[in-house]
Amino acid sequence: MKIKNIKHVFFDLDHTLWDFDKNSALTFDKIFHLHQIDIDRNQFLSVYEPINLDYWKLYRDEKIDKPNLRYSRLKDTFDAISFKISDDTIHKLSEDYIAYLTTFNHLFEGTFDILEHLKDRYQLHIITNGFDEAQQKKMDNAKIAQYFKTVTNSEIAGVKKPNPIIFNYALEAAKAKPHESIMIGDSLEADVLGALDVGFDAILFNYHNHNPESHIKQIKTLLDIKLYL
Repeated sequence: MKIKNIKHVFFDLDHTLWDFDKNSALTFDKIFHLHQIDIDRNQFLSVYEPINLDYWKLYRDEKIDKPNLRYSRLKDTFDAISFKISDDTIHKLSEDYIAYLTTFNHLFEGTFDILEHLKDRYQLHIITNGFDEAQQKKMDNAKIAQYFKTVTNSEIAGVKKPNPIIFNYALEAAKAKPHESIMIGDSLEADVLGALDVGFDAILFNYHNHNPESHIKQIKTLLDIKLYL
């Protein structure tokens, strides 16, 4: 069912348009090769990915800072798989990970098609918890920056989704009103519930196959947005 009276569409970036998992895996291939670290990437990622999600939740909840996030997610992973590595090397890996991550630019299938579909119908915006220095590079290198009128990240806003402050910051930047706005993202807590709490409509990009409550709008592919907008 088409949603009426929407003028502004806000997207999450990582895990919604920009294929974080694929780009991250390629980045680890790169930095492990650079530092001559002989490790099975798939084994590493199977342990790293849930640890990374846990640390991002701590970061989102303001319980750790950025340097701690970047170092500890790697340290904990290497410890968990009993891989001996020095702290100096972990710090270098954490720096190189950020440096090389934005050089890989895989997007989710349908990204360009849905942005082309929406661009003349709505004003498009980004709200992201990602790091300031990385997010714009991701958008520029993936050639999607031109679609968006505003980009709000958590470092600019001073808080992270689902804090209502970041949504209100994004509304002000976009000169938008909540009832004219919709948020699309992969996180039920950060994107969907956070947006609903401040008066947005919201759509869950549910490629993780979560089981949200029945009233939550959800899509399995980006092109399914056409069902609503």
